[in-house]
Amino acid sequence: MRKIAFVFGLLAMLQLPITAHAYVGPGVGAGTLAIVLGILSSIFLAFVGILWYPIKRLIKAWKASARPSAEPRHKVEDTSSGSDPASTGRESRTAGDHSLSRP
Repeated sequence: MRKIAFVFGLLAMLQLPITAHAYVGPGVGAGTLAIVLGILSSIFLAFVGILWYPIKRLIKAWKASARPSAEPRHKVEDTSSGSDPASTGRESRTAGDHSLSRP
């Protein structure tokens, strides 16, 4: 009995006219296109943010380690007062030391 009711129900739905009393204007297509492009661009930017920037940093670090240093690090003495740096309270610094500590 259930199969007969299902078949009659299915036939009844197939026989009904399917009409839509609505107007779909050109703005719907433009909005749909904007949404699709927005979703695709957000997926692309997520891949760029997650994958490309770490890879870029690795490439940059690899190139920096492969390139020899242009100038060797050497000691820079404070010669402005003409005396020993220890007597003025200043310490000698290496060329790469950029600390802002004061005595």
